[in-house]
Amino acid sequence: MQRLTACAIVALLSLPVQAQQGQVNVYNWSDYIDQGIIDDFENETGIDVVYDVFDSNDILETKLLAGSTGYDVVVPSHGFLSRQIQAGVFQPLDKSQLPNLDNMWPLINERLEVFDPDNQYSVNYMWGTTAFGYNADMVNERIPEAPVNSWDLVFDPENLAKLADCGVYFLDSADEVIPLVMNYLGLDPDSKNPDDFEKAGERLMELRPYIRKFHSSEYISALANGDICLAIGWSGDILQAADRALEAENNVSVVYTIPKEGAQLWFDQFAIPKDAPHPDNAHAFINFMMRPEMMARATNYIYFANGNLASQEFVYPEILGDTAIYPDDETMDRLFVVRTYGPREQRALNRVWTRVKTGQ
Repeated sequence: MQRLTACAIVALLSLPVQAQQGQVNVYNWSDYIDQGIIDDFENETGIDVVYDVFDSNDILETKLLAGSTGYDVVVPSHGFLSRQIQAGVFQPLDKSQLPNLDNMWPLINERLEVFDPDNQYSVNYMWGTTAFGYNADMVNERIPEAPVNSWDLVFDPENLAKLADCGVYFLDSADEVIPLVMNYLGLDPDSKNPDDFEKAGERLMELRPYIRKFHSSEYISALANGDICLAIGWSGDILQAADRALEAENNVSVVYTIPKEGAQLWFDQFAIPKDAPHPDNAHAFINFMMRPEMMARATNYIYFANGNLASQEFVYPEILGDTAIYPDDETMDRLFVVRTYGPREQRALNRVWTRVKTGQ
């Protein structure tokens, strides 16, 4: 057997991660999986998982569009996924390597086809809604018998004015907030008509004096600490704020609600980059994650709904029975998706949003 020289050993050690075999490189949202699942996958398959995390879709998209990320499995959200599919950054799934696709939830797959036709490129990991969370005591103190089951609490200027002193945050996301306002005004939330954007903008300008901040993550700790009393946000984040407040025993009661008028759905998807160095291992990882027991463990760890129908047998009853996480059929019928905006539509939307944020 030929002995490796010191120089050869150094050269091997310096090879990029994608040149190594027997591993799968995963890029996912932070704190979004039970480490025990990763351990079980490694022990069963002998495939090492190199697991990196990100905290925004923009970071992930920048890497994907630049190419040569070295990642085998990534987890974009639905709107970004749609754009990235159009840009050609993903490879179609080899469904012959994914027998556990049979466990997936047809209803969720159907909603996802707006972003990934025929579910060719992605598999759902987690999903949820965009609505609002509130501090029950603060809101009830200022608005007795407050309409906490309705967007009236948020999008009626008279109500929001009464909550301004205790703090209101909105997501810093035109794509999320403007469709919610359009839906509230009786317009199609999926409209791509700039006139509808303007109508939503006019209502937001009426609300603007009572909004303390636009931010897409700070509302979690602000709600949990009792620093604000209302926030538009993502279901998982607001439920996380409620958990933090409970653990802190700070007498803050955070409630997440899906209003009677409806809310927007979001999805986080497993996908495989076109230049993934270990595509077979990527399929093995995704297929492993689609086992009912594994997806249930993931949901039981992070308290998010997943798109695996068979997993519900193993999901904690308190999670499956929480309609803020797993909405009932009537609520599901009121949830909507918003198709990805084209460049011209996105510019029109962003112009309205900039005007609202600056108050001009």
